[in-house]
Amino acid sequence: MRVVSGICKGRPLKAVPGNTTRPTTDKVKEALFNMIGPYFDGGAGLDLFAGSGGLGIEGLSRGLEKVIFIDRESKAIHVIQENIKACKFEDRSEVYRNDADRALKALIKRGISFDYIFLDPPYKKQQLVGLMEKMDQQDLVKPDGVIVCEHSFDVELPQIVGRFNQIKYEKYGIIAVTIYSNGSKE
Repeated sequence: MRVVSGICKGRPLKAVPGNTTRPTTDKVKEALFNMIGPYFDGGAGLDLFAGSGGLGIEGLSRGLEKVIFIDRESKAIHVIQENIKACKFEDRSEVYRNDADRALKALIKRGISFDYIFLDPPYKKQQLVGLMEKMDQQDLVKPDGVIVCEHSFDVELPQIVGRFNQIKYEKYGIIAVTIYSNGSKE
């Protein structure tokens, strides 16, 4: 596992020990960022089921200004912090140990909204539509913001969730990526 492109291109990333997380492969990461970027001129990101932090770190390497990383596992939080430090992104990152629902409530209280949200929850416990509905109701996604959902290939997400319209869908073996936009960005 490594940073695929940007200012930290080629930097190896540590994985979370054990089998509780499933890191996004470099191939899927490259394809996903080519669909939404591939590079950014600033912007805020949220890596909600961060695992090792690979998606958020890739976003920072490709030009996002700031990313908030959230995971509920303490092992994951430790690895995220190590990976952020290795890439020297400490001043552009916030890391929190929390579950998704509590984390969203805390972000709503802070009045934060995001340009890019990465959702890669454990496949067996996915509640992607419910999370996106909550994000829509609470304006967590900026106008023209993007939500990236990584999920099992056999899960079909709706074309529209609240104000979010599906703009891309791709399968990569047993993994699928569905991308939504809050507005007209294509």
